[in-house]
Amino acid sequence: IDQFFNATSNCIIATVHVDSFPADLPLEPNIREPNKKSSTYRQIFDSLTTEPEKFFERHSGIVLCANKVKPNSKKTQLELEILEASEGGSDGIINGGHTVLAFEQARNYKYDLTEARVKVTIHIGLTEDEAKDIALASNTSAPVDARSKVNARGDYKFLKQFLAQLEREQKTKFRIAYYQNQSGAPKSPQCNVNHLIKLMNCLDRNKYNPDSKSRTKHPPVSNTPSLSEAERQRLSKLLPLLSKGLWIEQRLFQVIEEHITKPKRKGVVDLASIDPRKNTLLPDSRYSFGFSAPADIAMPIVAAYRVFLDEHYNWIIPFDDFAEDFLQHLWNNYYRKYLVSEKLAGNTVGSKICRNPVIWDNLYVSAQSYLNQQLLKMVNSSTKREELKLVN
Repeated sequence: IDQFFNATSNCIIATVHVDSFPADLPLEPNIREPNKKSSTYRQIFDSLTTEPEKFFERHSGIVLCANKVKPNSKKTQLELEILEASEGGSDGIINGGHTVLAFEQARNYKYDLTEARVKVTIHIGLTEDEAKDIALASNTSAPVDARSKVNARGDYKFLKQFLAQLEREQKTKFRIAYYQNQSGAPKSPQCNVNHLIKLMNCLDRNKYNPDSKSRTKHPPVSNTPSLSEAERQRLSKLLPLLSKGLWIEQRLFQVIEEHITKPKRKGVVDLASIDPRKNTLLPDSRYSFGFSAPADIAMPIVAAYRVFLDEHYNWIIPFDDFAEDFLQHLWNNYYRKYLVSEKLAGNTVGSKICRNPVIWDNLYVSAQSYLNQQLLKMVNSSTKREELKLVN
């Protein structure tokens, strides 16, 4: 450092040498991971490498959290004690992940950074909630998506805990992106945490009931910007249905794959919004497909299944007894024909195709009719059994 001063008893502001700045500080308090392809990173890197001597004036600085800070006797260095999450702490970079990445890359490319300085604000002894509060409130040169903010507040914890349990039960792994630029998570929109919330919303027969005049007719497929306490409580009741929603989506993708790979259709895709030149990954790591489809393509199908739920979210008929046959019924009689007709009409915008209210209405009405037929069969079967008992 060149100099430092105590802004408060628990906050130090220092003028720090860039060429020796540590690049291995943890990112736990940050709300998104740095992205080399972002305009934010490129602007910082260009500013640093073209005129390093002016970097201090042009950059807003880095914000850190440390457990303890100790200057050396000459006050030319600051020694930071950093406690990572595994050690019970939440220290590291609160704001400035792109900046630290630019430092590291510039040094790797052998740029001379001896004249470069950066302002560093060091908060001492913050709790996890305090660090997250600062991270959320920090001004950034690029917008932070709503999902990252929800994750930073810990509002996805109920879903993460449920998925961890589901992974153990099903012996699988879920690939879910909870925040912006999350490393190790696919960019496939189906792997966005909000996609899981959409699947659960599609099965909420109490909130989205066309037979009730006072309620929204069909579930929305737009992103969920935030999660209130009431929303988390509602979604917690729907969590047991998530595995069924995932199964319906997986099975629909398998049916689409079977359709477009039939020998007589080889090389010709007659379904709107299906692109065989790309790939799709689903949340469950066991499922990958050699074509791309709109993220919401399964939503109208999943939503039709809510007809088979009672007000307590229990299946009126055991799910395994009707799920496959019902999906084939919807695909062969409605959805396949709809996608073919949209293709013939030249409609290619996936979001418009998946959000057409007409197909949602048709699938819902078809589900009601299918359920009535199944219940009638059960009643007739029960009546026959009673008649047999009387004869005996």
